[in-house]
Amino acid sequence: MKPIQLYTQKNALPNDLKVEVNDFIDFLLTKRKKELEKKKPKFRCVKGQIYISPDFDEPLDDFSV
Repeated sequence: MKPIQLYTQKNALPNDLKVEVNDFIDFLLTKRKKELEKKKPKFRCVKGQIYISPDFDEPLDDFSV
């Protein structure tokens, strides 16, 4: 739908419905903003969930001669 069509349809509404449409648009924008904020990973968000064993850097037995 083109912006001019939205504008025309919105202007054809009575004032009380225009207010509802504006409120709904604000709701959708706020919802979208929250969804985008949730998708951003936060620094150190997995701290304590990853474990590396102390012998991680030791040579593997499979490669010994």
